[in-house]
Amino acid sequence: MPNQKQKSKKVIPIISDTSTVKSVSLYEAHQKIYPRNISGFYKNWRWAMIWMTQIVFYGVPWLQWGERQAVLLDISTHRFYIFGLVLYPQDLIYLVIILIIAALALFLFTAVAGRLWCGFTCPQSVYTEIFLWIERKIEGDRAARMRLDNMKFGLKKFYKKWLKHLAWISFSMLTGFTFLGYFTPIRDLIHNISLLNLSPWETFWICFYGFATYGNAGFLREQICKHMCPYARFQSAMFDNDTLIVTYDEERGEPRSGRSRKVDAKQSGLGDCIDCSFCVQVCPTGIDIRNGLQYECISCGLCVDACNSIMDKMEYPRGLIRFSTQNALTQHWTQHQVIRKILRPRVLIYSGLLLFMSAGLVYSLATQVAFKVDVIRDRGVMSRLIAGGKVENVYRLQITNATEKQETYRISIEGIKGLSIASDKEFTVNPAESRMVAVSLQIEDGSIKSGSHPIEFEIEAASTNAEISEKSIFYMSR
Repeated sequence: MPNQKQKSKKVIPIISDTSTVKSVSLYEAHQKIYPRNISGFYKNWRWAMIWMTQIVFYGVPWLQWGERQAVLLDISTHRFYIFGLVLYPQDLIYLVIILIIAALALFLFTAVAGRLWCGFTCPQSVYTEIFLWIERKIEGDRAARMRLDNMKFGLKKFYKKWLKHLAWISFSMLTGFTFLGYFTPIRDLIHNISLLNLSPWETFWICFYGFATYGNAGFLREQICKHMCPYARFQSAMFDNDTLIVTYDEERGEPRSGRSRKVDAKQSGLGDCIDCSFCVQVCPTGIDIRNGLQYECISCGLCVDACNSIMDKMEYPRGLIRFSTQNALTQHWTQHQVIRKILRPRVLIYSGLLLFMSAGLVYSLATQVAFKVDVIRDRGVMSRLIAGGKVENVYRLQITNATEKQETYRISIEGIKGLSIASDKEFTVNPAESRMVAVSLQIEDGSIKSGSHPIEFEIEAASTNAEISEKSIFYMSR
């Protein structure tokens, strides 16, 4: 009876001129990857980045700033709180700048050292490594996991698989809960969960993000990197021959052959690679780095750690697999020469743009006025003649207080001699709120010619003397 892998392959017959029938597979069934555990320099750095990113992700929603959550993207009130900063939908430009900075940073890091983002800080890689750690703790090492999967279904297999998936789902739901904690105050969320009082949307997003984590990190894993991530497809456009990538020194390693430690490789005409496939076994995407640079490589460096451990056992020099550049391999550069070539024109351009955009963002946030004003003309009455022989225009000013304390604002008018404010000139707005106020402007009839005249509203914050000017028009009827 055919096995599962044979069923999943699509095969078509090809009949040659000699009537010989051949079978050609159009695609291969997915082979599950069982990454082997390894220790070493890059593995330690990888876990350091995992700890750092997860402490930030899970810890930030619990930070307090005064009487509120320090970081809260409150969609219901259209306010984004980031420590002492309060942003509104009108501040979308800052999000655009942040996205541009992130893109430039990705270009810079890729030009310098390849896919370091993928290998060390990408959420897909981070959560896949966490899920693999849980899997190893419950099911055992690589060999034990392979035996368990090939074992007939029984009580032992059921228990271990059930326990693993329970741990995965629990961690995933915690991740979904934390994700929602950036949009709903996390302490209120805890309270609502304890009372079983979550709203349908809150329940949906916790489950959606949680099961997305469960599916991506537990099942899809390297398939996301290979087939769904666009970065893997266009990374080659940002690489050049001086980009640091994980490389196999073919000149030193070939011809590869298995041997004991007592064999003298040079006298036998062999390279340093003993063909142990340890570098393949530790790779989270299952590639053989000895076949050259491949788009599936996420530059995690685990194959470097694996190869170095074998070189130590064989008493060969380290670095058969290492982070290096194509030029360094072909021209036999020293490490100093490799580092010196990092500061090439494209890297300097990316760095300059990144520095300029980051400085501009910081300056803009530091100098922005802590309130916003929108002037809206009363469309119902363009202009009207009132008692006393005066012409009146009515405006509505929406004043948004972007601070977290009550503020008083003074309004004055410029642009037309004799134009005065006939309504209140001071208004108080509560913390982090908006208020729509009506402002009446009047002028003697006949003092200016008919038509539209430019004017300017001056709004000043009483406590800081910060000012905003907003242009409008005063309409004099015929």
